[in-house]
Amino acid sequence: MYAIKVDGVALHYRLEGPEGAPVLVFSNSLGTDFRVWDRLLPHLPNGLRILRYDKRGHGLSDCPPGPWSMDDHVADLAGLMDALVLRDAAVCGLSVGGMIAQGLAAKRPDLVRLLILSDTAAKIGTHEMWDQRLDAARQGGIAALADATMERWFTAAFRVEAPDYPLWRNMLLRSPLDGYVDTGVAIRNADLRASTARLRLPCLAVAGSEDGSTPPEMVSETAALIPGSQFEVIHGAGHIPGVEKAETLGRLITAFLKENGHV
Repeated sequence: MYAIKVDGVALHYRLEGPEGAPVLVFSNSLGTDFRVWDRLLPHLPNGLRILRYDKRGHGLSDCPPGPWSMDDHVADLAGLMDALVLRDAAVCGLSVGGMIAQGLAAKRPDLVRLLILSDTAAKIGTHEMWDQRLDAARQGGIAALADATMERWFTAAFRVEAPDYPLWRNMLLRSPLDGYVDTGVAIRNADLRASTARLRLPCLAVAGSEDGSTPPEMVSETAALIPGSQFEVIHGAGHIPGVEKAETLGRLITAFLKENGHV
């Protein structure tokens, strides 16, 4: 296990691959840790330098007192990349991780060469929706949200047939409540549409066809903010296609990296 403190917050991370190789950074979703990318890694090109990390309030990273903003999450990733001397990266973000990736590209263009947005948007949900969800979590714990969350994350077939499905539910249930709520507040308050519309870099946006959190039309609207973006729908996947359709997502990411000279 490795950690770096960024402004006093210990961030758990894993950095793999040869020094000097093209960098690929992953930022994961609400209620998950960096194991959410495990299935995807075997379907990526060899020779990349890959950074995964647990954002604040998730996994083994610190959970400092809230409230937090999306800027705090962006500053955490920027500080981690600075400490590890990683530049000109392809940054892949899932859900809130995609918001972090958009914010990082806007605030620190020296760190981000390519953008990969998985099941995310520049604005996710309404104030009222998040208030209801977060109030339910405060009153009943994450367990009060688990069933509805699993329906958004995964297709019905995966929930019935996948032998590891219970593990993903356990990952959510074992997330720190404060980390979930304070990150939810950051998502609720974030509207990145103006800054994302100013981005000028290659972007691949993907959406699971059955995503109940950020449906394809929402992801497509965000992709349209960035001129020249590529948008793809992954059929038979919910909110986390890197789990349900890892080979498909890996193929799309690999082609995007090759097209842009990043492998």
